[in-house]
Amino acid sequence: MPDVELYGHPESGHACKVALALGLAGLAHRVHRVDIWAVPATRPAAFLAANPAAEVPVLILDGAAHVQSGAILLEIAGRFACLGGESAEGMRRARELVIWEANRIGMCLPQLKEAQRPGGEVFAPDVLDWLRMRFAADARRFDLLLGDTTFLHGDRPGVGDCAVWGYAQWLDAAGVMPTPSMAGWLGRMRGLDAMRSPEAFFPTR
Repeated sequence: MPDVELYGHPESGHACKVALALGLAGLAHRVHRVDIWAVPATRPAAFLAANPAAEVPVLILDGAAHVQSGAILLEIAGRFACLGGESAEGMRRARELVIWEANRIGMCLPQLKEAQRPGGEVFAPDVLDWLRMRFAADARRFDLLLGDTTFLHGDRPGVGDCAVWGYAQWLDAAGVMPTPSMAGWLGRMRGLDAMRSPEAFFPTR
């Protein structure tokens, strides 16, 4: 069995993506909660050594550090032949979904969520309007990508579903509404055996 460690925080959708993927893949792993609100230099030394940028998530696989949530998801799928990585076609789909999420819905939702957070960053009204418009366009594209399938990867969830889930789980906190198709997908994601709350993925020790 591989030796797997995950550094993250429950308020990081990027870290939640990876935690969910590890659970769906059935990969046993150790979790280290990193305080993302603390001064970066005060974060654990092993974490800083693995990623000098002091950003979560960081996944340690057999001693090698992996950073950036999308790259980590693709590493999991490819290395362990799971969650879309079982075939060349599945990996193509995984790459397309992970890169789409990072460039589109994974850009606007974190900003909208941050704007709603008490003490969060203040955005100009026209910027917020643009972000909401962007989400509406991205939600329509999500519906197209999902089509009439159960998950973005078909009958079973894959790393693309994990990627979108990262921040789509907080639509209420972002102040936006899902389409009916997205709402159905969100319900199915919440019903997965491997699903946990962010706090359960990264508990306080």
